[in-house]
Amino acid sequence: MQARFVRLGRRVAPWLAGGILSLSLMACAPIYRNHGYIPEQLELDAIQIGASREEVATAIGRPSASGLLNDVGWFYVQSRWEHKGGRTPKEIDRQVVAISFSEAGTVTNIERFGLERGRVVALSRRVTETNIKGMGFLRQLFGSIGRLRADQLVD
Repeated sequence: MQARFVRLGRRVAPWLAGGILSLSLMACAPIYRNHGYIPEQLELDAIQIGASREEVATAIGRPSASGLLNDVGWFYVQSRWEHKGGRTPKEIDRQVVAISFSEAGTVTNIERFGLERGRVVALSRRVTETNIKGMGFLRQLFGSIGRLRADQLVD
């Protein structure tokens, strides 16, 4: 009877070890989760500069987070997280679509941002504007002091 159990054990042991090994490898496989929503590029291309908020809401829907300053911007955010075993989740990708509105409620700019090596990078921009909004005359004047060369002053 004891020899019978030994033979059975020799047959079952490799299968049992293989099953345990495969389960442990599956536990280490990463699981990816997506959070949030950003519109597709084709949907964004359909929005014209100068369109109203209502037209944007009809075309791509309202975002889950709106701009805080006088409702001048809508932000769509999507993140991709990687979960591995018992480790803390790691964000591997984030994209933000920012739609800026004028005070009259028309679209002034559409931008797409992403993460690259942990830094926010502008992936696409519909309109490039000068960055002087909210800057006073003195700040603009003193901001250009370091940009002048001596040969420019002599001419």
